Amino acid sequence: MNYRWTIAPIQDLKVKRLGEEFGLSPLLARCLLNRGHGNSEEVDHFLRPKLKNLSDPFTLPNIQKAVERLLQARELGQKVVVFGDYDVDGVTSTALIIEVLRELGWRMDYYLPHRLEEGYGFSQDGVENCLRKLKPDLILAVDCGSTAVDTIGWLKERNLDVIVLDHHQVTDPEPEAYALVNPHLNGGHLCELSSVGLAFKLAHAMIKACRALNQPPSVHDFDMRPLLDLVALGTVADLVPLTGENRVLVTTGLKHLNQTHRAGLLALMEIAQVRDQVGVFEISFQLSPRINAAGRLVNADTALRLMLSDNLEEGRMLANELDTRNKERQAIEKGIADQATETIRSQFDSSRDFIIVEGRHDWHVGVVGIVASRILREFYRPTIILGGEGTEWRGSGRSVEGFDLAEALRSCDDLLVRHGGHAMAAGMSIDPGNLKEFRKRINAYAADKMRKECLTPVLKLDAAIPLAEISLERMEELGRLHPFGAGNTALQFTSQRVSLQSRPHRMGREQQHVKFWVTDGKSSFEVLWWNCGTAELPSGKFDLAYAPQINDFNGRRSIQLKLLDWRPAS
Repeated sequence: MNYRWTIAPIQDLKVKRLGEEFGLSPLLARCLLNRGHGNSEEVDHFLRPKLKNLSDPFTLPNIQKAVERLLQARELGQKVVVFGDYDVDGVTSTALIIEVLRELGWRMDYYLPHRLEEGYGFSQDGVENCLRKLKPDLILAVDCGSTAVDTIGWLKERNLDVIVLDHHQVTDPEPEAYALVNPHLNGGHLCELSSVGLAFKLAHAMIKACRALNQPPSVHDFDMRPLLDLVALGTVADLVPLTGENRVLVTTGLKHLNQTHRAGLLALMEIAQVRDQVGVFEISFQLSPRINAAGRLVNADTALRLMLSDNLEEGRMLANELDTRNKERQAIEKGIADQATETIRSQFDSSRDFIIVEGRHDWHVGVVGIVASRILREFYRPTIILGGEGTEWRGSGRSVEGFDLAEALRSCDDLLVRHGGHAMAAGMSIDPGNLKEFRKRINAYAADKMRKECLTPVLKLDAAIPLAEISLERMEELGRLHPFGAGNTALQFTSQRVSLQSRPHRMGREQQHVKFWVTDGKSSFEVLWWNCGTAELPSGKFDLAYAPQINDFNGRRSIQLKLLDWRPAS
């Protein structure tokens, strides 16, 4: 893939000031500035994330009203049902609230919708099934509900109160919930919280209220910090920015996740073969896919029971079930991705196809979003993949930087049954009879609105540096920027006019990876190029773009460079 390289501009005076004030190397100071941390207070909070810097939970809109209604429910002995969502954020949010409120004396139950039978979010079908099965006196909708105007209106007509705790965009008009706790109503930095972050805020507010009432007396001994393992898990999995309060919650939460006593999580780590410290990578690629697999294919109940389990044998049984579901998901996903890729390759025209739209009636709707991401990585076009049966197919789309996919869908509103989402990811449903016209119309919209540079991926580099700048000592210092993730991207540098010091060596079952050494004449490092396939290998003098990594092997620490791209030296 051809990248458009951009190197962050040098801000010498600001680098010097931060370096002197905080005792930082120029490289670390520059990386902080590249991430938008320029004033002293921002830098201090970023480098020293502390729980005491979290805002008062009662600053959230309508949370006071939500707390009062929940207290009333406990006093009256009413049954509170948490209506959650089937992804990791929804499951961890539900588990956290169930755990806290049960311990503090509430009658609690939960309901997680069935993806295929009840659809997404706080749907009418899901709510009707919830009422029939659980007969709640109060519903707490978590990670959903901010757009459920009709469903919440229907419940209001039946005198059933709904509290919504959600981080998604709110419709206009907003749903008439008893209390709509959503930071988007006020705006500001709390809009970046995931739903599990909001659940932690609600739990904090409930504990403060219970302590004021001295009910139950045990609330004074309640320690919220062990809940942060769930918060870290859901926040990282939901790809919200790891800045501000999320950075505090995840940094502290990862420590608790690595010391967790939750039987279900320990069993999941065991079956996922997490051998080292749990970090963002382990959550993203080993734990989250297994938790998500249940909700993608059937129902997320297994994942929630795993979170709440306090029995290791039960945890292992549930973790095994999730692992099996994940293998099934992987097989289904690969089959669809192979079919879609073959179809697209046979007809793709880069001058005409600005948005890729593909669908088949036998494609599983639970994995179309993952497939869309895979297709986007290969062709670098906004991609919508659809599946389903009958007269309504459901699809999921992923976009490229600079193109608003949700806005593009709005331009085709008359062709769609429903749609929603945001700039980079969106969902929709459509009568398959409209698919051909939809593909034509949305590509015409993109041809008019999409800038040419949107079709070339950008490789954002922190700095151009000599190889000697990357020492173990410097890497330890740069480690203060962890955890990396959305909103706090991993370090990426370029070193210019380097050359091969050794012949490239192919690795892997299909010889799809390459390893070699490079030098700039003063320092040399081992370079790994993962999944390069048959791409042209560097030769002569070239510029190298890479992500530096510490490799611990047999008690020896060394630095390896993960190749991102290369180009002939100018």
